[in-house]
Amino acid sequence: MTAPNDPCVPWLSQAHIAEHRLTAEQRGLLQAAFAFRQRCGDDYYSRRLLSHFLLHCQSGLKVAQIARLVGFSRPTASHQQGVSSKEAIQAAQHRLAGRPHGKLLPRYAGSIAEFILTHADATRYDTLDFIERTWGVRVSTVALHHFCKKFGLDRATRVQATTSRPSADRTPAAPRPTAGTPPSQPVPLPPPPFSPRRPSTRARSC
Repeated sequence: MTAPNDPCVPWLSQAHIAEHRLTAEQRGLLQAAFAFRQRCGDDYYSRRLLSHFLLHCQSGLKVAQIARLVGFSRPTASHQQGVSSKEAIQAAQHRLAGRPHGKLLPRYAGSIAEFILTHADATRYDTLDFIERTWGVRVSTVALHHFCKKFGLDRATRVQATTSRPSADRTPAAPRPTAGTPPSQPVPLPPPPFSPRRPSTRARSC
């Protein structure tokens, strides 16, 4: 059990974590996390790495508790749950690079589409790095999302385009024959209006 004068106790208290309710594994994990925080500091990089670890190590802690431990908001910590380690590091780099600037122009759409289609495993941060390397423009993830959605490059539109495309091997269905008419014979046409039904012959003159 943690001693009352342990510096880890105030850190847990400000996160509203009752120390006596923790398991032995959770106590050891949080003591190691506190040592990491003391050693590496309280900068954004360290807090982001620590939160990513605590969110993905099956600690049994709630997302709100982890958010309070590392100093993030609850929605921010919740959003980080579905992020890979690569995306977490990329997001931290873009976050510390400063405020995004620049504008995505329509003439970029072709090159961005080629990059997205030829790099199936690329993240949105990989795409942002490609844009910055190619045109020297640094934009936000929100701007990239709206740009891709406008030109049909977002993931939902691409998935819909590939799943709803008809098969090229499918042959068109043959037209159904009219009821009551043999399929090999043409449909008889009605006689023209005001036409005699029987051929008439002129009477022979005497």
